[in-house]
Amino acid sequence: MIPRWLRNSFPYLAIGILLAGLGYAISFGQLEPADFTYNNGAEIKTVDPALATGSPEGRIINGLFEGLLRNMPTGTEPDETNSIPLRPVTMGMADTFEISEDGKTYTFHIRESATWSNGDTVTAEDFRWSWQRMLHPETGSEYVYQLYSIEGALQYNTGAIELGEIVEVEHGERQTKTELFPRASISRGKLVAHGTWSAANGVVWAEASATDSASGSHGHGDSEQEGDTPIEVYKVTVYSSDHILDELDLSGDSHEMLFIKHTDDQEIPESIAGEYTRCFHVLPDFQSTVGLKVSGSDQRILSVQLVEPTPYFLDLVAFYPLYPVHRKTVETHGAMGWTKQENIVTNGPFLLHDRRIRDRIRLVKNPMYWNAKGVSLEIIDALSVESDTTALNMYMNGQVDWLTSLPTMIMKDLMPREDFVSAPMLASYFYRLNVDQKPLDDVRVRRALNMALDKAKITERVSKAGEIPARSYVPPGLAGYDGYQCGEFNVKEAKRLLAEAGFPGGEGFPTMRILYNTNDNHQAIAQVIQQDWKNNLGIEVRLENMEWRTFLSNVSETQFDIARAGWIGDYPDPNTFLDMFVTDGPNNQTNWSNQQYDELIESAKTLRGDERLKALSDAEKILMEEQPIIPIYYYVSKNMVSDRVKGFSANIQDVHPLHVLTVEDK
Repeated sequence: MIPRWLRNSFPYLAIGILLAGLGYAISFGQLEPADFTYNNGAEIKTVDPALATGSPEGRIINGLFEGLLRNMPTGTEPDETNSIPLRPVTMGMADTFEISEDGKTYTFHIRESATWSNGDTVTAEDFRWSWQRMLHPETGSEYVYQLYSIEGALQYNTGAIELGEIVEVEHGERQTKTELFPRASISRGKLVAHGTWSAANGVVWAEASATDSASGSHGHGDSEQEGDTPIEVYKVTVYSSDHILDELDLSGDSHEMLFIKHTDDQEIPESIAGEYTRCFHVLPDFQSTVGLKVSGSDQRILSVQLVEPTPYFLDLVAFYPLYPVHRKTVETHGAMGWTKQENIVTNGPFLLHDRRIRDRIRLVKNPMYWNAKGVSLEIIDALSVESDTTALNMYMNGQVDWLTSLPTMIMKDLMPREDFVSAPMLASYFYRLNVDQKPLDDVRVRRALNMALDKAKITERVSKAGEIPARSYVPPGLAGYDGYQCGEFNVKEAKRLLAEAGFPGGEGFPTMRILYNTNDNHQAIAQVIQQDWKNNLGIEVRLENMEWRTFLSNVSETQFDIARAGWIGDYPDPNTFLDMFVTDGPNNQTNWSNQQYDELIESAKTLRGDERLKALSDAEKILMEEQPIIPIYYYVSKNMVSDRVKGFSANIQDVHPLHVLTVEDK
């Protein structure tokens, strides 16, 4: 039965919600009951740590996999905001680690009891290979920049090579097109020359040192006549190497090879077919240029050399994109097949037992996990219910133990309840603006859109859980950091800016689209913004919702005018927010670029203390003045947690490790 207070809050939804709840009850009846059930929201895109980006994916991956360290609640008493701090601790695959005095070398020791779910030993090489896979340009990891603090990682990922440097050349002999990484056979040697071949000019070698571009690593573009687009060619002195991990002996036997980067189905041009070998990639030699080294007779020691001291590096190591994957499984089943339920091998506290699209993911306890005796839950169901109202009904009926998102329309009724768990978060809700779309390419328009929004109305009437209206992107509360604020709510100034941009009273302004993923809260917020822009500026926007996977795809390809977004800090530092918007950053997704901004973010990597924070604050000033994004509010976590669940604690990143939870019998 739906409680009276809930029914009174939205009587017009009661019948529909009840029917939805019954639908899930039927689905529940087909499976053995889970010990713990939570609503994960949207259908996840992937469980590949290197490719995932969202919170729904993160919750699953944190159960299936484990990194060197884990971000765990500290065990201290909650602070005045009811939040318990998180910190990276040695409760992962590493049981100890050391940091050098200069802060640039980290040495991790893999625990002897660490195993994969198939019984294989977890080694430091698993991490080295997984991080190389993440860095490889063809993997396309959106979180790849998390590894850029490692020596040589940026150059490897972007394919930056210079004449005279040691390179690795991947031959063009993959068995299937679905193979991305793992790769074909590798030749290693010194880059002697780099140039281009075209039908008109033949081979032309560059006189100066050349920089390769990973973005051009897939052969030439379409053309009506073969050779219209130059194709890259390389001359490499290749040295013998028994193994890709061996140090390259430059005094040993060598021979010269010519390569042509010609990766499509066309044949090598007949004029050079006998001389040149097809290749997929020419990259810096990973083993000799990237600061990752494996040692120890049992390969249990991983040494990481950083470019500069990075105060938040341990937080990065504890973040799920840096979790290892099982190499043999990836190589056997390929990029598209290794994460399937019947193939996947994991190293975390749980196994992927079942996945039903738009229904649930079922996790079961992993008996091979190094601390299996410390894991209480045997079966977990993560439901894919996008409607917050439907999920709340299921919670009230006892079908769900934890809600990760709540309907805004009754938030004021939920907040006083003892099972409502909330705390301020290191997270921002914002809108991305595609600055390549006219008239969003005009900064005056972007500023007008921001200043025409009554953000307090959104937090008071829509989200209603104590969120703070935002005028900066970086949330408050980071020690020593003073962010920069964008324009406040000012309809008069917003109208003036819009008129100055050529749209007085909204006249001539094209109808634009606000894109959001299917969710009651996102829809309600978009409706308020739609109305504010219409009333205050005289412009029309239409709303378009998409399921999670399609939404992510559209945003990553900037196929939108305006798109809703949210960002939870990966670690407690302003950089986790600001480095997103460097030019061509994988999480930029606005097409915005500013050289001075890029330089400030880069300079912060080598600065310390107040100077570093000042550089980041100056960067945020540029971001807020240019406004490729509109900050809306700072999140607070909003969870409903059954009183039978123990070990659940509010924290600034809203991270709740499943393996530390326990439940009392229903």
